[in-house]
Amino acid sequence: MENTNSLKPAKWIRSAATALFAMGLLVAQVAQAQMPARFYWKTLDGANAVPLIVNSLSGNTNPFDSSHQIDLNPNASIDATMAMTGYAHTFSMYDRSAMAAIIFPMGRLSGDVTTTTGLAHKAAEGFGDPMLEFTLNLIGPRSQKNIPDVMRYEPGFSVDILADLAIPVGEYDSKNPLNIGMNRWYGRVGMPVIWQLGPWVTGRRTTLEFLPSVWVYGDNNDPYNAKKLETDPKFQLDAHLTRDFAFNMWGSLDFTMYKGGKSTIDGVSGEKLDIKAMGITLGYTINDNTNLTFGYKTTVNDSGAGEMRMDGFQVSLVFGWHPMVEGMRRLKDGN
Repeated sequence: MENTNSLKPAKWIRSAATALFAMGLLVAQVAQAQMPARFYWKTLDGANAVPLIVNSLSGNTNPFDSSHQIDLNPNASIDATMAMTGYAHTFSMYDRSAMAAIIFPMGRLSGDVTTTTGLAHKAAEGFGDPMLEFTLNLIGPRSQKNIPDVMRYEPGFSVDILADLAIPVGEYDSKNPLNIGMNRWYGRVGMPVIWQLGPWVTGRRTTLEFLPSVWVYGDNNDPYNAKKLETDPKFQLDAHLTRDFAFNMWGSLDFTMYKGGKSTIDGVSGEKLDIKAMGITLGYTINDNTNLTFGYKTTVNDSGAGEMRMDGFQVSLVFGWHPMVEGMRRLKDGN
């Protein structure tokens, strides 16, 4: 059986560089608060990644708001263009792999939504609430501190702990029912799980991935046309079946589910969420530092009145690097 330990030194460099994208897919944590496929794969300590992500979304809820509060009017329609950039860095903590990341969302919303006078066309644009994320591996292989560690790495069955926190500094206007910022603190805790299926050989890797998590929301004390907005905790489950098609190409089948998260406005409660969505993701490695992904996701239980409807396309371009790998490449090229 082929093993990554048998790779020639030149391929070691390429494999290590390509591995950076396991942590580089900083995709839309804010947009629909989904775990992107292969986001929690581990790589060499000290790796860095910067993404550029563009989403085109439409539905009956504000995609910048992870609470997914549904507009009261069944004819409501919201379109959004979202662009996100950020930064991620891997490091070792207690001999375990860890990652810290930040996402800066920005974009534009427009659509027909419920106002004090009925259905009206509204719009908003600007910067959203930045989101911080920290993850730490609990079960699985130890952190990868050098190139041989990367070559020997196999996830097997691994479990992480994660924490997300959104900082309420985005654009917000209480006179507008559509906003980019949410005017409240919110975040989540979760446990990403990666289950390796079959051999861990580049071009033939297969994984089953899960992320159960719970979102918790602070109060918005200045919501549109009200005095107070409260939201109950929301349970979320993300699942992905991923498969390499070639050394530089992979795909995944994606599933997301939301439960709970009932919103209450001035003492009047809405409905609990019961949302399911499915999608696909395709990833392509352009070169050792640049990765491109395409994705589509849509809700599937959205035929009833008052149920969330959302679908959207996503394109991401991620640049990743590691000082050690870049130095090895320069030595290899004789520069």
